[in-house]
Amino acid sequence: QVQLVESGGGLVQAGASLRLSCAVSGRTDTAYNMGWFRQAPGKEREFVAAIRWSGGSTYYADSVKGRFTVSRDNAKNTVYLQMHSLKPEDTAVYYCAAQPWTKSGRNPGSWDYWGQGTQVTVSS
Repeated sequence: QVQLVESGGGLVQAGASLRLSCAVSGRTDTAYNMGWFRQAPGKEREFVAAIRWSGGSTYYADSVKGRFTVSRDNAKNTVYLQMHSLKPEDTAVYYCAAQPWTKSGRNPGSWDYWGQGTQVTVSS
């Protein structure tokens, strides 16, 4: 089992920045790709960003490309999502997710482990 705990959410004004963190613990004998998803009220959970287990490749949703950066520090077992130029439409609960390195895909169903989520609210 893998446990994921997100932190760093909050209420900010449009144009501000936030950095989310995801602490990873539990089974570490398998390398994991790490991802960030978000879910706004009344909407489906959507892919935001992901980083391969090696950190060599990153992927982003078109809506956040150029504004968000995903990174990982494997020594600290932590994944980050740096968010700049936040917009009201970025308001959502943000979830950290993990999948074994042998898997891939942006569909939430392809991710095995999830955190409890952290709320990000962007006011206009």
